[in-house]
Amino acid sequence: MSELWTYWWVWIAAALVFSIVEVFVPAFVFLGMAVGAVTVGVGLAFGLLGWLATPSVLLLIFAAASLVAAFVLRKVIGVQRGQVKIWDRDIND
Repeated sequence: MSELWTYWWVWIAAALVFSIVEVFVPAFVFLGMAVGAVTVGVGLAFGLLGWLATPSVLLLIFAAASLVAAFVLRKVIGVQRGQVKIWDRDIND
């Protein structure tokens, strides 16, 4: 029997779990991890990562893709300039 991390559907299921967690903890961190898991899952499904199917290499690809996705999502969807309101006067004054 092959190891569990070499199945593409395990990575896609992990991406689904990360996406569900992102709904409850909105910080773009888990969404980046979901994109990383999808990247590894698609790579395994299409045979692009079949020869790299060791746990350390797959986790490295997952971590790198997650980090890049988190930075891109923060830049594209995150807080934009001028969006945050800074209060300089108290309503009770």
